[in-house]
Amino acid sequence: MSRVIEEGSQLESNTISIYRSAATMAGGRRFSFGALVVVGDRNGKVALGYAKANEVPPAIEKAQKVGKRAMKRIHLQGGTIPHAVIGRFGSSEVKLMPASPGTGVVAGTTVRAVLELAGVTDIMTKSHGSNNSKNLAKAVLNGLEQLRPKEYFGDLRGVAIGKTEVDDRVERGQAFVKAPEPAKADVEKKDAEKNDSESKPEATASDAKPEATTEKTDEKKND
Repeated sequence: MSRVIEEGSQLESNTISIYRSAATMAGGRRFSFGALVVVGDRNGKVALGYAKANEVPPAIEKAQKVGKRAMKRIHLQGGTIPHAVIGRFGSSEVKLMPASPGTGVVAGTTVRAVLELAGVTDIMTKSHGSNNSKNLAKAVLNGLEQLRPKEYFGDLRGVAIGKTEVDDRVERGQAFVKAPEPAKADVEKKDAEKNDSESKPEATASDAKPEATTEKTDEKKND
């Protein structure tokens, strides 16, 4: 589960895995812990952090600091990626494929953690080779770093690129996505305003009569 580490910058972190190692000393074995953490703002910025310490909480904090110093900008297209790409690291290979709105993140635990904190909401993935958490996370990050917008390729080739297949998917998918429902607080506010307007008494002819009579009496006194 992700948690906010910086409210001002809206950075969140998610611990992917905890590793324990032991060193044999003269008085026995001494344990240390390593933490693999992904840091992102869910808006196109993401990074990985790994650090070790004698306890788990300090290891996570150190890994978060490492991740904040290594933040990278990712090119996204709405909630998906602009084109298919294959990320590699070591013996792990992850294929990332764009998807229509409403598809969700179809991925394993490690791959999902990186993609969600990067801001991806709709994507299809397939991993090959080693399923080591470190290699998978770095392979996903390698694939995300290869993403480029269509304008980049247009400028590179000197041509204007029209509507792509991903653009068509996004347009077709948005037609089936429900509009966001109004917040509960807004609905309650509207109901309260409606009840207040209904409870206000309306002016009647009987209410106006006493005012008219008092005006006549004042005129007689003046005469």
